[in-house]
This record gives sequence, structure tokens and C-alpha cells, in this order.
Amino acid sequence: MKRLTVFCGSSNGSNKVFINEAYKLGKKLVENEIELVYGGANVGLMGIVANSVLENKGVAIGVLPHFLKKVEVEYKGLSELILVDSMHERKAKMNQLSDGVITLPGGFGTLEEFFEMLTWAQLGLHKKPIAIYNIDGFYDDLLLFIKSMVTKGFLKQENYDMLIVSDDLDDLFDQIKNYKAPTVGKWINENQI
Repeated sequence: MKRLTVFCGSSNGSNKVFINEAYKLGKKLVENEIELVYGGANVGLMGIVANSVLENKGVAIGVLPHFLKKVEVEYKGLSELILVDSMHERKAKMNQLSDGVITLPGGFGTLEEFFEMLTWAQLGLHKKPIAIYNIDGFYDDLLLFIKSMVTKGFLKQENYDMLIVSDDLDDLFDQIKNYKAPTVGKWINENQI
């Protein structure tokens, strides 16, 4: 595993544990000789992860749409900053550059990025690990909601099983390193058409 994309907030959140764990994640990437691919900003948890990677002599690659360059405050001093034209192009480029995804706490943008990568895995467009670092139970309610999609017949259990979730960084990395994409059948068979 050469690179991991990290999706996370452009805010720090209300609990210092989010900042501390984001910094630890950056350090853990460098310790495992894994390069960071992320949104390219120097604010919030995005900036914390990038700072940690760079302070620990790692590689941080940012992917930032032109229109967000001023809004998200571009991180100057990254190993590489790739400017793209759209949010979709940003996610496609991050996917192209990385071997998997770790999602930290964040807002709508973080969730949108996470769900798009998860949907691409569900559709068989990639077989990369998609992980949630569930810091301080941040994603507990979302995970319960996703589980309800299974119990109510809107999501296959095999699709739910694609998710890697942990509140422990070492365990998260072990699961990512040992990930084997589940074999998932077609969404629609010929009899349903």
C-alpha cells in the first residue's frame, strides 16, 4: 500500500480528541511509509493531518478544485498540489492516486466523499478498502443508520461488510492492510429487468 486518501473536515470539531487523533493518523501514515492524498487545504482536520505527515518527513499530496483554492485556503508547502476543475474530478483524482480511503470526522463534504467512494466500491469500480476511523464514537449514529438500510432491505449485507470501522488506529491499519474485497453479486439480475 503506497498511498491512502484521507477524507475529513475543514473544521477542527468541538473536541480536542479529533485534532489529536488526526495528528496521530498523519504520523502513522509516515511510520508505515504510506503517502497522504487529501483535499489540499490547510484548515481544520485536513490541515492537521497534512501538518503531521509533513512534520514527520512524509509525503502529502493535495487535490483541490480551482474554485476552492481561496475558500479552503490552499496548503502551501505540500509535497504536491494538484488543481482540478470540479469536485467530481477531485474525487476521481484522489481515487486514481490512492490505494484506499480513511474517513475521519467531518461535515457534508466528508460524508459526500465517503459515500461516493463506497458507492464506487459497491458498483465494482474499485476494490479498495474504505475505512472509518470512528474517533470518540463520531460515526456511531451513521453506522446504525447504514445497518438499518440492511435490515429494511435497501442494502445487501455484503455491501455493508465492505466497510472497515474501528476506533483504534492500530486496528484500523491492520484491517486496511488485510482487506480483501468481498465478492458481491450483481445489483439487478436479468429476471428483474
